[in-house]
Amino acid sequence: MHDLGCGTGSMGRWLAPLLDGAQHWVLHDRDPYLLHFAAVGTPRAAADGSRVTVETRRGDLARLTPDALTGAGLVTASALLDVLTAREVGALAAACAAAGCPALLTLSVAGRVELTPEHPLDTEITLAFNDHQRRSGLLGPDAVSTAAEAFAAHGATVRTRSAPWRLGPDEAALAGQWLRGWVAAAVEQRPELREPAARYVEERLAACVAGELRVVVHHTDLLALCRPKGAAS
Repeated sequence: MHDLGCGTGSMGRWLAPLLDGAQHWVLHDRDPYLLHFAAVGTPRAAADGSRVTVETRRGDLARLTPDALTGAGLVTASALLDVLTAREVGALAAACAAAGCPALLTLSVAGRVELTPEHPLDTEITLAFNDHQRRSGLLGPDAVSTAAEAFAAHGATVRTRSAPWRLGPDEAALAGQWLRGWVAAAVEQRPELREPAARYVEERLAACVAGELRVVVHHTDLLALCRPKGAAS
């Protein structure tokens, strides 16, 4: 299992205990600090008690090659596609296809957020955030469609599923943290929103503390089933 952009290792913590059989996780990230915590936190037993082992690789995912995936049974990533460029996604698809391994790429932003109750600034903040996600050539909300086309071009079977975050009163702390980051990115993209956005955050956080705010943050998961190496076209 190659986990790309592993961060603190949430993918391995979730997936490893769900799968039977011995597993070897290869954790990829540019940050040695995150790699350390990801390795320490990865479960050491599979669903059937089989051994789970871990290694880390520090490097730039933009330079990922098929050779780096030799022997891979699965490539995974979480919240990664939307911070890549079309060229980087194309290289990822090509590497997975050449290695003949499937790819499970989860939690890519879909560009849609639903907040209840509604607020007049919801749409403007959403549009500004989406523009921020697309800055400097990053794919942002276009990531899944671009990746689906890239994998399909290599003959992979591609499946996508909606994976929304639903944040209600029981997740008030997380909703507040998400809200601050979401609005901050929108303001960074459109500085003229700074003053109305400050009032917006204040009102939304008050609703959050009161248990009145509900948020649905839409994401999409993608599974690409590449042809195994040596399989007939």
